[in-house]
Amino acid sequence: MSPSPPPDDAGARSDTPRDGYARRVGLFSGVMLVIGGIIGSGIFLNPAIVAQRVHTPELTLGVWMLGGVVALLGAFIYGELGQRSPKAGGSYVYLRDAFGPLPAFLNAWGLMLMIATGAIAAVAVTFANYTLAFTGLGAGFRFPLAVGAILLLSGVNYFGVRPGALTQNVFTVLKLLALAVLVGAGLLLASPHPAAVEAAAAPQAPDSLVLAMGAALVPVLFSYGGWQQTNFVAEEMINPERNLPRALLLGVIGVVTVYLLANVTYLRTLGAAGLAASSAPAADALGQLIGPAGRTFITVGVALSTFGFLNLVILVSPRVYQAMAADGLFFPWMARLHPRYRTPSNAILFQAGWAILLTGTGTYGELLDYVVFADWLVFGATAATLFVYRARERQGLVPRAAYRVPGYPVTPLLFIAAALYVLLGSTASNPLNALKGALLLGAGVPVFLYWRRRTRRQAAPAVLGAP
Repeated sequence: MSPSPPPDDAGARSDTPRDGYARRVGLFSGVMLVIGGIIGSGIFLNPAIVAQRVHTPELTLGVWMLGGVVALLGAFIYGELGQRSPKAGGSYVYLRDAFGPLPAFLNAWGLMLMIATGAIAAVAVTFANYTLAFTGLGAGFRFPLAVGAILLLSGVNYFGVRPGALTQNVFTVLKLLALAVLVGAGLLLASPHPAAVEAAAAPQAPDSLVLAMGAALVPVLFSYGGWQQTNFVAEEMINPERNLPRALLLGVIGVVTVYLLANVTYLRTLGAAGLAASSAPAADALGQLIGPAGRTFITVGVALSTFGFLNLVILVSPRVYQAMAADGLFFPWMARLHPRYRTPSNAILFQAGWAILLTGTGTYGELLDYVVFADWLVFGATAATLFVYRARERQGLVPRAAYRVPGYPVTPLLFIAAALYVLLGSTASNPLNALKGALLLGAGVPVFLYWRRRTRRQAAPAVLGAP
């Protein structure tokens, strides 16, 4: 366990609060964090969008395989970065060390303003909707259920990373069991239905294959996103230099396997045309295989999956805000760790309050439209930090990393190219949303300048008065 600083000194130095984190997350919990951070509701819904855009079963599976390759490249990159700097904050730390405080701050700013908090609000409402569907409660319970989920999970994670990780383990296992039932039913019970065979034979590949594959890749990459969040809690992992890369690789490989098997189930059961026409592929597939009970089961499964994903975002994201505040770039109280639970308790409370506000005002939907642009901008920039670390390693400025990205420099270049593609695709498909996302990130620049000037002014008297 890391040494615990005195409570009064929690915000005194930029490195003190991070040194106070307790190492309580093992390899299994790390793998569960990776899987739980990726699997939300996307695999239950997005396969229909993919099938609509590429039409054929072969291309549908091909896009999911391609997305899995991109996610695996990301796991390789974040594995080496996490080993090089196993600190709380993940990409914030890498961007700060490689490119300076401004890009790192804008990363944390975007996460706090829209990426994490908007996701918390949206996923909480999704959880509430699915809970209403299988409980029969009225629509008036939607907001209380969403807010209750945010408060409950924020409370769990306030009291320590161990209860938060245990909660994550339980709900990740439950969502994997739900997917296992779906896949098992598809592989064991599905037989090519005449309508499905007829529908599967009809679709033709789209005229512009490259454009169609690219359009289909966007929802796929959205469904695969989330592996990077485990790096936020690197400082709380046991032996992170060894366990973090392993957790990333094992977790991403597990998700790719599950996603491909789930799509095989959808295609075997519904056919490509049926999948494209479905608004709820998992419910339609399992309902066709085992009847109305299958629809109810998968509804409960999606509710559990979204609840687990909600816990993951609430658990990991405050570590980034705390790292930002510890560097003097936000309110000092945000940098403090709880003296007993060793959690960024104030950051957790702040996040809960902002997410509930977004839930109440309904603005989270608009924010999520900008998330793809902001998220992949950060992914690409973070991957680029690997070139800076490797250059410093060659100069003898940093030690050689034991775990190294295979295929360097091609691997990070391919990943950066994928990130640029998503940025260009999201901009071309909706320029206004991309502009708004860029403006929201850009709004952090004056905030950064304010906090940097304030920190320098506070530091100046101490420097002048030093002997």
